[in-house]
Amino acid sequence: MFFLDHAYLIPLTPIVSFVLILFFGKRIPSRGAAIGVFALVLCFGMSLLTAYQWIDQPKTIETLHHATPAQLAAHDAGKQVEEQHASGEAEETTYKRAPVVHETTWFENGAMKIKAGVLIDGLAVALLVVVSTISLMVHIFSTEYMRDDRRKTHYFAALSLFTSGMFILVTSSNTLQMIFGWEMMGLCSFMLIGHWWEDKDISNAALKAFFTTRTGDIGLLVGVSMLFWLAGGTFDIGHINSMALAGHIDQGLLTAAACALLVAVIGKSAQFPLHTWLPDAMAGPTPVSALIHAATMVVAGVFLIARLYGVFWQGFHIGAGDGYTPVAMVGAITILIAAALAFVQTDIKKVLAYSTVSQLGYMVMALGVGGWTAGVFHLFTHAFFKACLFLGAGSIAHSGSHHSFEMKKDMGGLKKHMPITYWTFVVATLALAGFPLTAGFFSKDEILTSAGKNGYELFFWVGLVGAVMTTAYMTRCIYLTFHGEPRGNAAHHHPHESPLPITGPLVFLAILSIVAGFAQAPMLHIEFFADVFEPAFVSNVVAHHEFVASYAALGTLAFIIGVALAGVYYFRREGRSLGLADKGLAHAGYTFLVNKYYLDTLYTDGVVGGLKGPIAAAAYWFNQNVLDGIVNGAAAIAVATGRFTYNVIDQQVVDGAVNGLGISAEAGGGALRTVQTGKVQQYAAILFGALVIFAVALWRLT
Repeated sequence: MFFLDHAYLIPLTPIVSFVLILFFGKRIPSRGAAIGVFALVLCFGMSLLTAYQWIDQPKTIETLHHATPAQLAAHDAGKQVEEQHASGEAEETTYKRAPVVHETTWFENGAMKIKAGVLIDGLAVALLVVVSTISLMVHIFSTEYMRDDRRKTHYFAALSLFTSGMFILVTSSNTLQMIFGWEMMGLCSFMLIGHWWEDKDISNAALKAFFTTRTGDIGLLVGVSMLFWLAGGTFDIGHINSMALAGHIDQGLLTAAACALLVAVIGKSAQFPLHTWLPDAMAGPTPVSALIHAATMVVAGVFLIARLYGVFWQGFHIGAGDGYTPVAMVGAITILIAAALAFVQTDIKKVLAYSTVSQLGYMVMALGVGGWTAGVFHLFTHAFFKACLFLGAGSIAHSGSHHSFEMKKDMGGLKKHMPITYWTFVVATLALAGFPLTAGFFSKDEILTSAGKNGYELFFWVGLVGAVMTTAYMTRCIYLTFHGEPRGNAAHHHPHESPLPITGPLVFLAILSIVAGFAQAPMLHIEFFADVFEPAFVSNVVAHHEFVASYAALGTLAFIIGVALAGVYYFRREGRSLGLADKGLAHAGYTFLVNKYYLDTLYTDGVVGGLKGPIAAAAYWFNQNVLDGIVNGAAAIAVATGRFTYNVIDQQVVDGAVNGLGISAEAGGGALRTVQTGKVQQYAAILFGALVIFAVALWRLT
């Protein structure tokens, strides 16, 4: 099993690509694009082969459905446990594949050894396939979209490093190593969002994304640190999950650690109330939006819950089914508030951004109600159709609206000019809205089933309402973009279909937006995804339900209602306003949504402004009174020292010594001058006298 044993090659490949692009990118015709694409082709191939070998692995781990902590502890000790359903019937024994772990000692601190390694299990394999697929499509798309960009080499280098960061995160065998991948993505997202940093708004968007996610990262550091000590001094993910599920960690402290990690999820996966950074991040290049906001960085928080599910399961009592959990509440609120904001956006990328926030809410909510497979499967399917939508928006801006993303001002009537972009966009929208037999239909049905059957009925209804809203705002998006009369740039700049490097990825992702759902289709008696990708420790505790036809029917009804409401307004009335938001409470609500619940105002003027003013005043006082005092004092001392050196040492000592030597030389010269008379007799007398003196001295010495 070469690829399972050498999975480290997958994150290593884009790192090598990053280095090669930096050093040689500007020296080759593609300016680094060819290196990046080739590296991702290798990653995509290795990911598929890793998945194949994982599926081919024998199942050796016995699972205990609905096991209690005591039963898990007994099972770990080798005892036989007879598991019972609530109805009293014994469950059929099932088996799972064992994770493949390869580790080496990273560093030592006394007797403590910290390891680094690669963990390949079902979750890691699923994410490797998703990330490599989306990143490859984004790289290919970018070869055309960023063809003439002034910093093309920098762009592809950052894209490779970003992809490597996500690969490191999903294959890490311990939480400390996960932090490195987590922060690599944060750094690279800052570079990619701020790619055109000369524009002040773009620069601000990059800073906002960076600092907002850093706020959540405080929770990650606290949670990882707590779990390290609570688990007995180890960062090992498998050990932490086992100890949490076996009840070997104090419940109060475990809940505190889970809360800290939830803060990290809220920041990274743009959940309420730290969701505000993601829509502004649309200022970066559109392919970046497809990568970061569909399949990589924003799902890192969802991945964190799934990877440390034992901590969240036990810390928040998810299995109790008592109506709510903090994780589910965060997800449910995010679903609704983000979907509502999508209705008032005029920028197509911001519609998709709020849609992404809302769909991330579905994933978080699913995990919060005990639907591990539902949440991860929705992550899997969502990556394909949301990447297709973002890249579709890029195609529209590239060839249809002359670099504008404004639906109302610069789009409309593009269907006949861009048929491939249109139909792929429609297919991806149908999947997002949960149209029957698309990928989104199957994954959302899993979420509704998990919520309804696990004792979380409130969240079942939240999921349905969110489905209606999703269908309605995406119907609005399609109408404003592709239907009606051309407006602005769409009317004056000769829109046309995009070239193959753009439409090729769109078609491929549109196909996946349909077929990916059949990996987990209980209505067709297919549960491949759960069987292959759900880890054994998750299967031990989560409930597995049969297909519920009534839930699927309600999900389909939600789709029909959403299409009907938006379709009547836009397609029948051709977008003519009903005047509902022009006055009264409706107008107040519309204004409230346009201002994004005033959260940006609260954060910018209230929190940041409230801190920035006093901090700036204190820094100014410190600068004027302390730093300037030190500088001015040092300057005064330097001046006094200079004057003393000049007046005393230079003028009196040095110049005095030099002048004294000159005077002495002059006096000596004056005295010797009298000897030089020019008379030979005098010189002879002096010579004779000297000889006499020399003879006397010689005689005395002998």
